[in-house]
Amino acid sequence: MEEENVKNIHEDDSSGLLTGKENYLESGVHIGTKVKNNDMKDFIFKIKENTGVYILDISKTDDRLRKLSNLLSKYDPSEVLVVASRVYSSSAASKFSKLTGIQLMKGRFTPGSMTNLKTKTFREPSILFVCDPRGERQAISEAAKVGIPIVALCDTDNETRFLDFIIPVNNKGKKSLALVFYLLSREIMLKQGKISNYSDFKFSPQYFEQLEDF
Repeated sequence: MEEENVKNIHEDDSSGLLTGKENYLESGVHIGTKVKNNDMKDFIFKIKENTGVYILDISKTDDRLRKLSNLLSKYDPSEVLVVASRVYSSSAASKFSKLTGIQLMKGRFTPGSMTNLKTKTFREPSILFVCDPRGERQAISEAAKVGIPIVALCDTDNETRFLDFIIPVNNKGKKSLALVFYLLSREIMLKQGKISNYSDFKFSPQYFEQLEDF
């Protein structure tokens, strides 16, 4: 059953999405919040009248994920830093880091990690990737201060100040984050030459859902 699930989710659908539309829907990638920040209005598809929840446009999410994988693959993995402060994002990002070699800082971001050479966690990335602009404001502030480009997973309620590239997505759900990092891992590993085609990628989104010590 697991092998069948992996096969099915690897297959692009007829619209050319990275994975079938049903996979996006089942993972809740499109489910936003009841708050709409004007910064995110261009990525919102509709509002569910019965719940008041804003729904993100899956086609724009897919397009941005494809562009992000292309962007990140242009950097050496050591030049990219992912910051994941929440449990679900840090667990999924940990798998992503192991597979691609991209740096990860999970849990609370230590102030000075990009601005203070004396900080034990000091890093000098060429690009920063945050999973939650609200929870990772300190990282964004420091990256902006030193001129590091910033990409971010943004929900309907997120502000986008200082962000250079936005991926509209449910950045709180376990299944949503797992699918996002599953797709990014697969695409980047393909570009890195670690796999030659989708069938070589032996992991499923469920693998990225597995929680790790925080």
